[in-house]
Amino acid sequence: MPQWLNLPNLFTLIRVVLTPFVIREIIEGRHMVALELFAIAAFTDILDGAAARRLGVATATGAYFDPIADKCLLSGVFLALAAARIVPRWLVVIIFARDLLILGGVGVVLLYTSVRRFPPSVWGKASTFVQIATAVTWMARNAVEVWFLNALATMMVWPCVGFTVWSGLDYVRRGIRIARAH
Repeated sequence: MPQWLNLPNLFTLIRVVLTPFVIREIIEGRHMVALELFAIAAFTDILDGAAARRLGVATATGAYFDPIADKCLLSGVFLALAAARIVPRWLVVIIFARDLLILGGVGVVLLYTSVRRFPPSVWGKASTFVQIATAVTWMARNAVEVWFLNALATMMVWPCVGFTVWSGLDYVRRGIRIARAH
């Protein structure tokens, strides 16, 4: 059996497999099902990290695969929410622009330096948390009719934009520092 084939990576694979189903449910207006599938996918994210640590089977494949799975799920959810005209499209543009900026910066650093490790920053983690909270709030707003969710969803847009932009600027600053040091 290949070394990369282990329980944590299986949980990550489940998250990837669930992603198109979450997207489909959002687009087709089955918001409760989308929210339930998203919750299951999010739970696999918790399980893969816990299993890797507890079983001592962390792999390089898992280290690369896990954040890719997370980004596919979250990006897919935001794209679906925008396609269904649930969240403002400009919000999704900001989120994707930040991600493309980071990918471009990593590409430049990989090309011109010997740096091969790019741990997430505290601002990147905070941004991801706020983006998840924003997506969940918008999905919940459409899944259940609770009076405060509409206002909360609208309010969540601004912290999401703030953390997304700030973390993007932080990654640019870190990238410039890394490039200058090498």
